[in-house]
Amino acid sequence: MSKFLSEKYSSLVPYVPGEQPKDMEYIKLNTNESPFPPPENTGKEVMEEVSRLQLYPDPECTALNVKLAGVLNVSPDEILATNGSDEILNFAFMAFCDKDTPAVFPDITYGFYKVFAGINNVPYTEIPLDRDFKINPDDYKGINKTVFIANPNAPTGIILKCSEIEEIIKSNPDNIVVVDEAYIDFGGESCVPLIHKYDNLLVTQTFSKSRSMAGARLGFGVAAKPLIRDLNAIKYSTNPYNINRLTVAAALATLSNDKYNKDNCRIITENRAYLSEELKKIGFTLTDSRANFVFAAHPEISGRELYLKLKEKGILIRHFDTERISCYNRITVGTKAQLDALIAAVKEILKIKD
Repeated sequence: MSKFLSEKYSSLVPYVPGEQPKDMEYIKLNTNESPFPPPENTGKEVMEEVSRLQLYPDPECTALNVKLAGVLNVSPDEILATNGSDEILNFAFMAFCDKDTPAVFPDITYGFYKVFAGINNVPYTEIPLDRDFKINPDDYKGINKTVFIANPNAPTGIILKCSEIEEIIKSNPDNIVVVDEAYIDFGGESCVPLIHKYDNLLVTQTFSKSRSMAGARLGFGVAAKPLIRDLNAIKYSTNPYNINRLTVAAALATLSNDKYNKDNCRIITENRAYLSEELKKIGFTLTDSRANFVFAAHPEISGRELYLKLKEKGILIRHFDTERISCYNRITVGTKAQLDALIAAVKEILKIKD
């Protein structure tokens, strides 16, 4: 840190994204990207938009909101498109949290929540998951704070039922409940329909995972119109042109071919089941993940050691040094070929013969 950095950021601990090493060609199973490219027509639509790059994009993302509204069965003015779902989550911390309205989220969850709280000077409480790494909905009922819940949770992949989340929403009528559904398309039930029942619910999603657009950086929030107006006030006070033309073009193309995305999600869930069974056969313990990753531990090797040995073999997985989960690793579900390479490498490391 330089001597010029504001004192208010002196204790800030930045988020650490998944590593992207360039020293060799890796099988990347560490950042929960889709193993599949976007639909074929996406590139054509993007290239047509290149000739308009001298013009600002539509700050209201009108065409995108209309298209997305049809997919989600909501109104276009109940949607706010953002630069990745991280931006809408940061907007939520800015708009709905302060010293009098603290944030609350699980102690093991998406690591950016703590960072967003820190950079926005928001006090927060972390509620421990139970011993099975599950969120206990009762811990959040009537808590009178802004609630952030990743569903499915990360890095565990464990999901809450919509009915359980609805109880949290109902019990906190004077506070916002943010449901982060980055992984909802891999086996969960979305809470989006509940925005028409509760005015204190914000649901966030992303195009990064199920729609193969991690490199385009597009997320969105869905909520009652007054909440979207609040969030738009934050957006227009920070970066009104937050979604570039090429990203909008790619999003419109992929939404026009959403069956392709749904078919890919189905393949990923099938591959998740395959990977889970193969890992269980060689002694791994896994959580019941409903995301595009598994969360696994083996009694004969530490999580860090397995991560490092796989990296030596050209396979990246995600390890977290947090004490309670340090024996686990998060492994993105890739193609069948990628998973077979992973399983073969793990067997070699553990000296397991077929």
